Amino acid sequence: MRPTTVTKMKARRTKWLPIAIGCFLTAAGLIMLKHAQVVTGGTAGLSLSLAHILHVKFHYLLLMINAPFLVFSYAVMGRAFTLRTIIAIALLSLLTSAYPLIPYPPVPPLIGATAGGILIGTGVCLLFQYGASLGGSNILALYLSRKYRINPGKTNFLFDCFVLLISLSAYSLASIVLSAISIAVTSAIIAIYKKTNSEHRHKDLRSLKAVLHNKRSDR
Repeated sequence: MRPTTVTKMKARRTKWLPIAIGCFLTAAGLIMLKHAQVVTGGTAGLSLSLAHILHVKFHYLLLMINAPFLVFSYAVMGRAFTLRTIIAIALLSLLTSAYPLIPYPPVPPLIGATAGGILIGTGVCLLFQYGASLGGSNILALYLSRKYRINPGKTNFLFDCFVLLISLSAYSLASIVLSAISIAVTSAIIAIYKKTNSEHRHKDLRSLKAVLHNKRSDR
């Protein structure tokens, strides 16, 4: 096997491993929220709410709802991003479909909502970092961020509020309040991630400009 081929295979493994970890973290957060009867946001949260209302399996709804967003993703985000997103959605669907088999210790609802929000936010940010998403509002958030520099945390929060409105008829007031806390935590993590990334990019750009300026001065 040629060295270049080995290098490419290692690069692919390096990219796909964080994506898989991001899916595991998100699935763990979703399972935690589902056991706590707490709604999350995004297409995952919308699928959970509709699954509760329509009595349809979550992973089927997740794939159906994401279909039009994936067409949009292919058109504006490119084939590679869309392919990674499809694989991430499929992996998340597989992981969440196994939730009845996973033992879950009793956890206070507030702690479950907060911890679930942290896990989901961290998982989504990891996917963003490596050029993937979980479809739906994630795709829209990334597109608006790249096109109009709108913080994806804000887009995520607005979409999640819409999901909460749909969930009002399916969950108790206490669950909705806990859901709002979980969504706020997830959106805050995504917003912080975007802000930190932007600051790092600006810092790197300033450093590059300084190096180029110094080279020109030395000539």
